[in-house]
Amino acid sequence: MFFAKLLPKEGNFFELFNQHADRIVDAARAFSNLVANYNDTHLRAKYNQDVDNAERAADRVTQEVNRLIHTTFITPIDREQIHTLINLMDDVADLIQDSAETMALYDVRAMTDEITRLTDLSVRCCERVREAVKMLAKVADPAVAEAALKTCEEIDRLESDADRVMRSAMSKLFREEPDVREVIKLKAIYELLETITDKCEDVANQIEGIVLENS
Repeated sequence: MFFAKLLPKEGNFFELFNQHADRIVDAARAFSNLVANYNDTHLRAKYNQDVDNAERAADRVTQEVNRLIHTTFITPIDREQIHTLINLMDDVADLIQDSAETMALYDVRAMTDEITRLTDLSVRCCERVREAVKMLAKVADPAVAEAALKTCEEIDRLESDADRVMRSAMSKLFREEPDVREVIKLKAIYELLETITDKCEDVANQIEGIVLENS
């Protein structure tokens, strides 16, 4: 018993989740600004750097969470839930960075309406993820648990909207774009952006499980 009292308890997991969620939103908004200012090479470079900075900051939080999992005696929620949640969240940040890098590597010349719409849906999903994550520390309160579940439902709806946008974008791309190289480039971008919302839905599903088990 005395030995157990000497071991660290709780850690700072919920605060670290919040920090990571903030970095996800930072990355998403920077990417949105990149898309909105794509024709300005100076601003494009600036927002690319902002995406990279946010993703690296998110990585540091992920590393700290994974370190704490192994050094904390008693965790506020199941260790596997903590590990899965932080790594799913980190996947979101990675995908945002991948999207920005792919645009640069593929030398995409101009943004399409579909990229703008998928980007907007991605940002909204990331903002909802942050809202849901910030409720995790208080899900023992039935009102907070209900609000978290409703936010997760909103993420599901946004992901469905992104699915529809991507299907329409693909149909238009293959029907109207004569340049095969542009088809390849834009197809890759559309798929990456839609995958951001997919991964946000995975985060939402994990949060739902945590809420239902701990409320």
